Amino acid sequence: MSAAEEAAIRGRIGKIIEGLRAKDLDILREPYAPDVVSFDVEPPLQHVGIEAKLANWAKVFQVFETVDYEIRDLTLTIGGDVAFGHAFGRLSGTMKNGVATPGMWVRVTYGLRRIDGSWVITHDQVSVPFDMLSGKGMVDLEP
Repeated sequence: MSAAEEAAIRGRIGKIIEGLRAKDLDILREPYAPDVVSFDVEPPLQHVGIEAKLANWAKVFQVFETVDYEIRDLTLTIGGDVAFGHAFGRLSGTMKNGVATPGMWVRVTYGLRRIDGSWVITHDQVSVPFDMLSGKGMVDLEP
């Protein structure tokens, strides 16, 4: 794994942070492949294609007045024209009703491909652990 490749991938994932903070769907389009498959925390089980992914992000902008997003402990593995990474992510901010929320930490996995010389996210998965006895997500955990 070269430092340049790792920096390029980190920059792509950084576009997600930039786009969310700016509430800008055009910036959010940049890091993803047109045929991205996303297993997000919101139904349905999968979101296929960039328009479905952006529609999910647009829902965030409908609920939040200001948005912050942070990623912790991003670890990458790169081999040839494919790479994967995992991290913790947290969406927070101020809701449209004025209430500030610290958000919750989620687990994020990225699958990337180098296409025409650029790294793009072709798959992502976001999840929260759940309590087996209650069947409820555990949203109060921190990395």
